[in-house]
Amino acid sequence: MAIGTVLLVFLTAFFSLSIYTRHGTGIQVPQLQTLPIEKAINILKAQGLEYKVDSVYVLDEKPGSVIQQDPDPGTMVKENRTIYLTVVTRNAPPVALPDLEPYTYREAIATLSNYGLKVGDTTYKPDIARDRILEAHFNGQIIKPGTKIPKGSKIDLVLGNGEGASLVNIPNLVNLDIDAAKFAILGAKLTLGTIVYNGPVTDSSTLKVIAQSPNVADSAKVNIGTRINITVTQAPK
Repeated sequence: MAIGTVLLVFLTAFFSLSIYTRHGTGIQVPQLQTLPIEKAINILKAQGLEYKVDSVYVLDEKPGSVIQQDPDPGTMVKENRTIYLTVVTRNAPPVALPDLEPYTYREAIATLSNYGLKVGDTTYKPDIARDRILEAHFNGQIIKPGTKIPKGSKIDLVLGNGEGASLVNIPNLVNLDIDAAKFAILGAKLTLGTIVYNGPVTDSSTLKVIAQSPNVADSAKVNIGTRINITVTQAPK
């Protein structure tokens, strides 16, 4: 009788505890990672689970999405269990733009990456140092080192092309003799174009320039190698 009584008490306690703790039953934690936080919350509410949300900024991750959860997906839990969610914040923290001008393009990429920034478009302008950073732009505006910008932003870079200045002044050739005009064109890194003769030519060594195209009034500067056309006439002896 004693043994039967102990056994009865044990079985009663065991089954009562199983019922109380819902042994062998529970709610399976759903897969919530990569879901928008709003959708994840709706799923948890529908399954009778509680939630707490924390946020963190992660570069290249979609803002508002779940990137971590605890417990893991597939874990069996009781009703009203709290599920902890980590969500990518929508507001990127500000970072200071580093000084890029001493760097080359490759060095600038590594530096920007260390600051959580990206390289956007690249353009070139005349400068003797090839691929050296000349300017940094953000949203179409030049920005200086130390300027606060959102982490993850793209920075457009202006690089040197290694060729120096590509624009030169147009020399004034009018009233020069033809040899002096040719010398001036060559010295300005320009090219002699068409020579138009005005009137009869009796001595090609004494020709004088009376017009040029393009002229100084049309454009103060032109690209290196631009053709300069001249009109000449016979100068008086």
